[in-house]
Amino acid sequence: MTVITDAAENVAGAGVSGSGRVRRLTGGDKIVLGLMVGVPTLLHVALVWVPTLVSILLSFSQWDGIGGLATIKWVGVQNYTTMFTVSPTFWPAVQHNIIWLVFFVLLPTPFGMFLAYQLDKSIRFTRFYQTAIFLPVVISAAVTGFIWQTIYDPDNGLVNSILGTNKPGTSYIEWLGDSHLNLWAVLVAASWRQAAYIMILYLAGLKGFDPALREAAALDGATEWQAFTRVTFPALRPINIIILVVTIIESLRAFDLVYVVAGTNGTKPGLELLSILIANNILGESSLVGYGSALAVVLLVISLVPIVSYVFQTFRKDQQA
Repeated sequence: MTVITDAAENVAGAGVSGSGRVRRLTGGDKIVLGLMVGVPTLLHVALVWVPTLVSILLSFSQWDGIGGLATIKWVGVQNYTTMFTVSPTFWPAVQHNIIWLVFFVLLPTPFGMFLAYQLDKSIRFTRFYQTAIFLPVVISAAVTGFIWQTIYDPDNGLVNSILGTNKPGTSYIEWLGDSHLNLWAVLVAASWRQAAYIMILYLAGLKGFDPALREAAALDGATEWQAFTRVTFPALRPINIIILVVTIIESLRAFDLVYVVAGTNGTKPGLELLSILIANNILGESSLVGYGSALAVVLLVISLVPIVSYVFQTFRKDQQA
């Protein structure tokens, strides 16, 4: 925020010369400034706010998305009532999203922190390790899904080959077909990418950490674990808040990997997620735009909670500074 403040001060003082005389903006300057501010604003409004407001309005309607606007039937809060009381997939989807969040907090996040802490040390081939670990974040979800489909293949997959459950006379394990296993299998696949993403974020935070604090803790006789828990980790509080917000958002928007790996259409038992239900209701064969929009509004409200909390804490910190 300090950089943004300094930039704003520079822009505000751009019209003042070194001698204190005010320099008026030319017509060209005004056009450039207008384009720099206006184009991103228009794109943001057109691609974010307009679809959001339209989704909120459509959530109170019943529409198949095919006919014109005249075919929209306004039903009030019926979609929300159906969602909370009648739908057999909404609450399982919420439960699975919560499991997704808890799993991300307990496994990929600490593991990514561990990787970042180790790579922050002066070891050989650090850049190579960083690139290799960060690779899952760079490649597309389709490639990632194909890799894990191969790993979980019941006949020739790596997991069943290691466990010996793909031999004749043995019972194959359907990692993606069993409703008791498919969610956990996809979570492991998603953790591959999430741990790499968390590693980069923590590594960026550790690069800005003053090593003198760690050296002072060592001189006081603190072990490496004590120095990390009492000095390093508390100093990474801003990064921890960002990672918490990112983890919550990632657990809510989980969609692409589930769709690619498991081939789910939103109705496969064990893999119901809010994002999958939204896509299935709006883009599926039986298009229910109103109900899908209501699901999207609920997901939006849930997502705004960590975002608003983070923004509030950031502005409060700037005011205190």
